[in-house]
Amino acid sequence: MGTPTQITDAPPPAPQPAVDKRAVRGATRPGDRIFLGLSRGSGILLLVIMAAIAVFLTYRASLAISKDQGNFLTTFQWDTNLVPPNFGIAVLAFGTVVSSIVAMVIAVPVAVAIALFLTHYAPRRLRGPIAYVIDLLAAVPSIVYGLWGALVLVPHMNGLFGWLNDYLGWTGVFSWEGGAPRSMLTVGILLAIMILPIITNVSREVFRQVPQMHEEAALALGATRWEVIRMAVIPFGRSGVISASMLGLGRALGETMAVATVLSPTFDIQASLLDPGGGTFAQNIASKFGEATEFGRDALIASGLVLFVITLLVNGAARAIIARRKEYSGANA
Repeated sequence: MGTPTQITDAPPPAPQPAVDKRAVRGATRPGDRIFLGLSRGSGILLLVIMAAIAVFLTYRASLAISKDQGNFLTTFQWDTNLVPPNFGIAVLAFGTVVSSIVAMVIAVPVAVAIALFLTHYAPRRLRGPIAYVIDLLAAVPSIVYGLWGALVLVPHMNGLFGWLNDYLGWTGVFSWEGGAPRSMLTVGILLAIMILPIITNVSREVFRQVPQMHEEAALALGATRWEVIRMAVIPFGRSGVISASMLGLGRALGETMAVATVLSPTFDIQASLLDPGGGTFAQNIASKFGEATEFGRDALIASGLVLFVITLLVNGAARAIIARRKEYSGANA
């Protein structure tokens, strides 16, 4: 008979720490609860303010649009003093969108190139001074840009307009009949200069957040510096560049004094970007608000409502684009 095996009791399980139900439900410390309430209240307050602005604009706009003789969306005229009044936003919407597109086409590639240069190519001694100058450009008031555009930029645009007319005038978009260069192209160039620092600064900070391991891995595989930027830096910072571009676009859409100083406003749509004329929402509001009657101000508020909606749509589109590229965000790196 074999020796019976002794069965020993298993050791008791280690005691589990008590779970604080208050910690599971939310903040436990007074400071955490206060911060939670303040942050939640700030978010709710922001939504309330946005809703209040939308209600105010909608109400005042409805008063004007209800008395408009023409079609508010398609009329090529702005005369609120007629009886009955006749006004529309067709020219303003066209000018706002075109000038902003021109500004974005010029500013975004240049801004991204400057940001890449500062983060991956520029010597350390040059990065600080160049970044400092770009920061100064972002702090310049818009009226200063407008004065510079009217006194310096406009007189020197004749050569560029003549060159575009000679080589690209056959397209119709760049045809020029020799008028004053106070056109949508001039406005777009000025807006591009104004939004360039915003896009550059945000893009630079995004590119600086690229994980060093990504770049070192690409270099270890034999990639050149440009291939590192193309395969590691740009995909990682794509959503940030889109966000920076939307910030710049927001300023371009709402810019007032610089556009009013440079543009020769007329209520007609020019097929050529070089012909003087056109207008934008912000420029029209700034130039007509002081002399407008009560009804005229309601009409200007109606145009401001359209600009408000355009801005919301642009921001919503940017959020949708970024959401589709979550794999490139820093949070998921």
